[in-house]
Amino acid sequence: MPRKLILNRVPMKKRKPGERIKIFDEVALGYTEEEAIKEAERCLQCPKPLCVDGCPVNIDIPAFIKKIKEGDFIGAVRIIKEDNPLPAVCGRVCPQEEQCEQRCVVGIKGEPVAIGRLERFVADYEAKQGLSEKPEIKEKKNKKVAIIGSGPAGLVCASELAKMGYDVTIFESLHEAGGVLIYGIPEFRLPKEIVKREVEYIKSLGVKLVTNFCVGRTRTIDELMNEDGFEAVFIGTGAGLPRFMHIPGENLLGIYSANEFLTRINLMKAYKFPEYDTPVKVGNRVAVIGGGNVAMDSARSALRAGAEKVMVLYRRTRKEMPARIEEIENAEEEGIEFHFLVTPVRYIGDENGWVKEVEVTKMKLGEPDESGRRRPIPIEGSEFTISVDTVVVAIGQIPTPIIAKTTPGLEVHPRWGTLIANQKTGATTRPGIFAGGDVVTGAATVILAAGAGKTAAKYIDYYLQNKDKKGIWEELFEMK
Repeated sequence: MPRKLILNRVPMKKRKPGERIKIFDEVALGYTEEEAIKEAERCLQCPKPLCVDGCPVNIDIPAFIKKIKEGDFIGAVRIIKEDNPLPAVCGRVCPQEEQCEQRCVVGIKGEPVAIGRLERFVADYEAKQGLSEKPEIKEKKNKKVAIIGSGPAGLVCASELAKMGYDVTIFESLHEAGGVLIYGIPEFRLPKEIVKREVEYIKSLGVKLVTNFCVGRTRTIDELMNEDGFEAVFIGTGAGLPRFMHIPGENLLGIYSANEFLTRINLMKAYKFPEYDTPVKVGNRVAVIGGGNVAMDSARSALRAGAEKVMVLYRRTRKEMPARIEEIENAEEEGIEFHFLVTPVRYIGDENGWVKEVEVTKMKLGEPDESGRRRPIPIEGSEFTISVDTVVVAIGQIPTPIIAKTTPGLEVHPRWGTLIANQKTGATTRPGIFAGGDVVTGAATVILAAGAGKTAAKYIDYYLQNKDKKGIWEELFEMK
């Protein structure tokens, strides 16, 4: 008898909007054991699971869901950690709806299985039990690998290499590890204790972590390789340099880049000032420029930091917004206003140099551009002003140039500043130096960066085992 298809997923509880806009506590509350088992029962256990193909780190999704259905939650964690050392993080911030869940067969007729929520559940269950499942560590190879950057790409690359038996050291320029996970994503979406827990797990595999160490300033890559004995380097420094629009008035007081705004709030805990030393000035009327996840994070953070009115200004329509639907809906529930088909053309300041208005022009959509979205076109003579106290510019990031400028032979894209590397192997234009994640692709997602780190680890291992082979680097750099 064919099994009945359950079309609707088990909903996940979250804090009510009126409560959550006053605090930075996590909004989504996760599944109970009973809810997780019920959701796991929706999985069809496909003999050819398309969901795995949609996962950048290739987790055996049906296998871990089957364990949940059987009530073996630790067994489920064990399966996930074979491929992903960051399940509590990825279960929260991965765009599963565009990856594994998009491929789910159940989603053809109903809602796809809530793979991300199930991943989060088992990771949180493991933590509540005080356990930490560890994979087998292979025999030590007595070869040193340096990882630059402790964001998702660096953490996953380090984890994979440690499991292979390499002597791995992560170098992080900030005082806390986690990269964008710790400075960019707000507490209400990804609690910092969870990031710290995942970092501690990776350290428990034998990975060394050195903070307050800016490669290119503290030491160069050449010094790490030639003097400190590192035989290979992986660059996973992300895209931490903000982009601006270069319009009049952009240097007025009260205008932040999203990087600064979120770093102050998240890493430096400005939302707890004066308990913590770093302040952040948030006016009563805040405008956030952009339509991605960073814009949603900035807008929702501004609301929690005391703004009376928060507006998101986006040059396309809601349909084209790159932010996760879930985050857009959360922002709408919280009372954030969306102004579509508008873009700033200049900022107007008061007599003290503080921003007081943003002049915007209306837009219309033309033919699709290289992103596949319809290109926004200004409507002549449609300008109008909006009163603001604070502006947060969240239109994207590019990599910082420090490493490229201090590493001879490391080439970058002339327009975007991203490192030139083979996106299959991670091999750059300098032998022995690999790179992956946002520093190569430009700003993308946590799980894509994690996937790049995992793949690079595989080819770093291949390189170190065949280092003396003639033409090895050309092979890696040109591999299709």
